Amino acid sequence: MSELTLIIGNKNYSSWSFRAWLYLAANDIEFREIRVPLDEPNTAAELARYSPSRKVPALVDGESTVWESLAICEYVAERQQLAGWPENPPAGIFARSAAHEMHSSFLALRNEFPMNCRARRTGITASPQAEQDIARVIELWEEGRSRFGNDGPWLAGPFSIVDAMYAPVVMRFRTYGMELPAASAAYVKTVIDLPAVQRWLDAAATETEVIAHEDIGIPVEETS
Repeated sequence: MSELTLIIGNKNYSSWSFRAWLYLAANDIEFREIRVPLDEPNTAAELARYSPSRKVPALVDGESTVWESLAICEYVAERQQLAGWPENPPAGIFARSAAHEMHSSFLALRNEFPMNCRARRTGITASPQAEQDIARVIELWEEGRSRFGNDGPWLAGPFSIVDAMYAPVVMRFRTYGMELPAASAAYVKTVIDLPAVQRWLDAAATETEVIAHEDIGIPVEETS
């Protein structure tokens, strides 16, 4: 097989990059990483070298390029003969549906609470739309843990693509100190304790770039 190359943005800010990177890293898949800082004068030109969408992430595998996070996860699962989704049919249906809902929804949550891995923030009031998004995420997490918790500590039992898709939301809830019910709080801890997530957070803490419109709220504690 050819070497995989994953093009990502800033680890502190790039939620879509995090999804694809985490799925590869958590499954111990070897890949080369190219980081292209976002919101820089040369960002678009640099991304055009790798991605037809000029966005991150993009995965280059020989002559082939996959340029969307969920597609990257599914492609890698097929390429590496992994179970991308839980093999238990009800869990697999839930995981696929929840992952695609994450992919297409929660716009207010994303916009009002940017991913900012190295920060702790307060002083942000969620809009009604963002409150609905937060409530829906919690509803999904509580359902997943209630239905499939006996099969493992992840959202649908074993670690799967859906966990990579929701990992940036975990970071958002952590950054902005969202209060969560017990099962959702336990899921957050499971994600944060994953060694691959810790490697991402350690790297994010060393980055020096600041994207002003992503650094919102009142600082509580800057930490890794």
